[in-house]
Amino acid sequence: MNGPSFRVRVEPSIRSIPAETWDACARGVPVGETRSSGAKEFGRLENPAETELKSQRAESKSQAAEDNPFIIHAFLSSLEESGAASARTGWLGRHLLVEDETGAALAAMPAYLKSHSRGEYVFDHGWADAFERAGGDYYPKLQVAVPFTPVTGPRLLVRRGPSASAAREALVAGALELVKRERASSLHVTFPTEPEWNYLTGLGFLARNDRQFHWLNEGYTTFDDFLSALSARRRKMIKRERREALRGVEILRLTGSDLTESAWDAFFAFYMDTGSRKWGTPYLSRAFFSIVGEKMRARIVLIMARRAGRFIAGALNFLGRRTIYGRYWGAIEHRPFLHFEVCYYQAIEYAIEQGLKVVEAGAQGAHKIPRGYRPVATHSAHYIAHPSFRRAVADYLQNERAYVAAEAEELSAALPFRSEEADF
Repeated sequence: MNGPSFRVRVEPSIRSIPAETWDACARGVPVGETRSSGAKEFGRLENPAETELKSQRAESKSQAAEDNPFIIHAFLSSLEESGAASARTGWLGRHLLVEDETGAALAAMPAYLKSHSRGEYVFDHGWADAFERAGGDYYPKLQVAVPFTPVTGPRLLVRRGPSASAAREALVAGALELVKRERASSLHVTFPTEPEWNYLTGLGFLARNDRQFHWLNEGYTTFDDFLSALSARRRKMIKRERREALRGVEILRLTGSDLTESAWDAFFAFYMDTGSRKWGTPYLSRAFFSIVGEKMRARIVLIMARRAGRFIAGALNFLGRRTIYGRYWGAIEHRPFLHFEVCYYQAIEYAIEQGLKVVEAGAQGAHKIPRGYRPVATHSAHYIAHPSFRRAVADYLQNERAYVAAEAEELSAALPFRSEEADF
């Protein structure tokens, strides 16, 4: 008996793919069913209990697909339309679509042909240097990712149905064939969900792990309720930091129609100042914030700090059904603990108020642990075309995984909660 017949199509721009087609794959919608991405569905959570109940009942392919705002067409097209992810910046679109014999899209993959290793947050500069010193060409490489966004989420976007498994196989096979056609050195799938990671490593991809720090809502009803779960020492520390950060400072949460161009002007100044000091050249243009602010205004919370009538700092957050994702922060005035207040404590407070379950506050940062964030594993999967180089990378990753596991144990021992740290 013959199996289903598929065609794998490669598109250089996500803007050439209809939003409803891409988003049906991104959310695992069954073939023949459509789903609105309007503000009512993905906006501010006015009834968290009802939303959570619906989420639990939904037969989605994964909860991350339902929650993640970065894999949808609106976000990815904002990166392209603003020029942040483009051939000029070294992110050449090679997005894959798997279609059946009728032309219906069954699966999709956000993929880019890359000429460098910037903006990925899974660092392979050492691999590139070693391969090129041995006489090889590491670039181009094929990157399956959301540019500049170290957030775990679906990367193999497959619609539900009887052909889902075969469509997923075709999607991965198409990506591997694209590596050959583009003469790329490798294929990297960064920040996939754990089930996707298990699937890819089962196919022979090399496994890599790392850590982020996420805050988990354990049913708290107020910020003080959260503080009561901490040791006395950490409660005092956080209260002191919040008092000092907020002395003479007003906090505003902007979303929806409050996201004006003047607000984006102020935030972009923060982003450029901080980004220039941290990265040298910030990845995003001013146009990106206007474009994404228009397309996704119901899924954005811009937390801004104002002193004497003037904005001095801000943090950009995106909303999922159960998660608030902190993405970018910046400031033009240095004030003690303001970064912790705007990026961490305000996000926690917002999550509690809205009934959200998780705060993801970006990559790195063990300093988040004393402030109630827990270490959480992240994953990536790697296909290296050259056999000898593949063996060398595999050996490196084996040692790295042991180090990451040992580090995770140490970090977990430092958690500030009363049940896990002496209350003194």
